[in-house]
Amino acid sequence: MFRMPAVRAASVLLSLALLSGCNTLTRISEIGEEPKLSAIENPTQKSGYQPVTMPMPDSEEARPMANSLWRPGARAFFKDQRAAKVGDILTVAVAITDSADLSNTTSQGRGGAGESMGFSTLLGLENSVNKVLPNTVDPTSLVGGVTSSRDLTGTGSIARNETIKISVAAVVVQVLPNGNLVIAGSQEVRVNYELRQLQVSGVIRREDISSTNTIASQDIAELRVAYGGRGTISDMQTPRYGSQLLDVILPF
Repeated sequence: MFRMPAVRAASVLLSLALLSGCNTLTRISEIGEEPKLSAIENPTQKSGYQPVTMPMPDSEEARPMANSLWRPGARAFFKDQRAAKVGDILTVAVAITDSADLSNTTSQGRGGAGESMGFSTLLGLENSVNKVLPNTVDPTSLVGGVTSSRDLTGTGSIARNETIKISVAAVVVQVLPNGNLVIAGSQEVRVNYELRQLQVSGVIRREDISSTNTIASQDIAELRVAYGGRGTISDMQTPRYGSQLLDVILPF
């Protein structure tokens, strides 16, 4: 008798696990353990990776002078230590300060209006009105006292202040035809049961790399920065799947 309900319950749990995706299975497998660090992988081999394609200027060939001690693009007397080819490492200094303060007020109103309507003559039938309507009806003021008014007031404000300052090492994953470099880097820090993740990627010019082999975030084109995490604290701050679903489908 109890076998069928047990089978149904197991089927429901399995269906919920499949619907929520592999993330749920991963979280269940990590119950009572620290979040596992991701393995170091080649970014170009990850699922979904696509090489960057951008408009390229006409190629220019550098012509060093035969008697010059300096090489084109070099900043050091003996050798340029900056990242230049696939596999080289450089430091990305992320410094983002974003603030916005917006305020809007809308007010609209329309005062009351009165209208009246009637007739004194109507094809000579005005004297026959009292035969249809009571004697107390005045044909010249059949409709009166119609008023209308409208008042609309709306206010809205947005206050936002975001500051991100962090450094992360990135790897050159591609060299574009014009010499620009495509970089990608990630960092994971585990503290107790919480894993913090930082990812950065973009396109840079080799000329913008400093002599200390560092690139500032404002010099990175197509900059992508993702800072988040997973673990006990993130689980508590993430709405449940049912709540997220209701937020999407509920019209109010």
